[in-house]
Amino acid sequence: MARRAGGRQARHAQRSAPIEDAMKPVRPGERGGRYHPFIDQDLEAIVENIYRILEEVGFKDATPHCIETCEAVGAVLGDDGRLRMPRAVVDAALKQAKRNLTLHAQDPEFDLDLSGSAVHFATAGAAVMIADSIKNEYRDSTTRDLYDLARIADNCEHIHMFQRMCVLRDLENTYEMDLNTTYCCVAGTRKHVGASWSNCDHLGKALEMLHIIAGGEAAWRARPFVSQSNCFVVPPMKFAQEALECLRVAVEGGMPVLLLSAGQAGATTPATLAGAVSQAWAECIGGLVYVNAIEPGAPAIIGAWPFVSDLRTGAMSGGSPEQGLISSGCAQLGLYFDLPFGTAC
Repeated sequence: MARRAGGRQARHAQRSAPIEDAMKPVRPGERGGRYHPFIDQDLEAIVENIYRILEEVGFKDATPHCIETCEAVGAVLGDDGRLRMPRAVVDAALKQAKRNLTLHAQDPEFDLDLSGSAVHFATAGAAVMIADSIKNEYRDSTTRDLYDLARIADNCEHIHMFQRMCVLRDLENTYEMDLNTTYCCVAGTRKHVGASWSNCDHLGKALEMLHIIAGGEAAWRARPFVSQSNCFVVPPMKFAQEALECLRVAVEGGMPVLLLSAGQAGATTPATLAGAVSQAWAECIGGLVYVNAIEPGAPAIIGAWPFVSDLRTGAMSGGSPEQGLISSGCAQLGLYFDLPFGTAC
């Protein structure tokens, strides 16, 4: 019996062909937020606690610019040096905050719509060592490693943006490290990039470089393809002054900011789920007040990233069940406030 010509080859080609975007079972922006660890009554109590922390406790070590800018919108500097934010000030910032936020990429194909409960995945971290698969050893991470990691992420379909993953240990000068970190990331991927800078002057120089890459400052401000990951607060409720200055430069330069609070439940935040989530969100909203006092509606993402301490040893329990629970609690607050939000796994 004669066989159909090309039947097997045709089926093989069909199986090997890329799936059309519309047919893919998993796509960027899948809706999440179905797991709610807090019942409504608990959620309302946590929200009230956030307001109380901001109004009654406030922040230590605000910079002169932060004090002046926040006082102009109603914040109060106490005799104890703490900057407090009354409920009306917080409500005004929440109303001004940008919600339907798009994180732009160098290639518009990879733009990320952060509205609602859309979920995207990113790399993260600041590793100082890397597992060398060729030499089978741990060694200091290098400039080449960061570039290679960016190239890998660029080709991973389900990594939607690239946050700087390692520190350039082959560069001892912090200015060279900051500038080359920025360049390695944007040279290695077409996707949106998240990075950090150790000094606001370094960030200013990085912005000049990004203007050149974008084709001018106007083009950069229209589609900023790099955001700043900023640990502007040292839990509990203390500003990191150098990071706060970097935050100011980023906002004034049109760069989206990820407002990070990374306390440790049981150490620098309360051990309880509600307490850790309350403090993390209070710290991030404090940063949001400052951002919107500088530039109302400036693009900002809440990064309430509390981690968990092993109370027996004090060590961080990354990947623990408690970590998933606390991250889900923070995400539930993100849906409550309807703000662009990210958390750590």
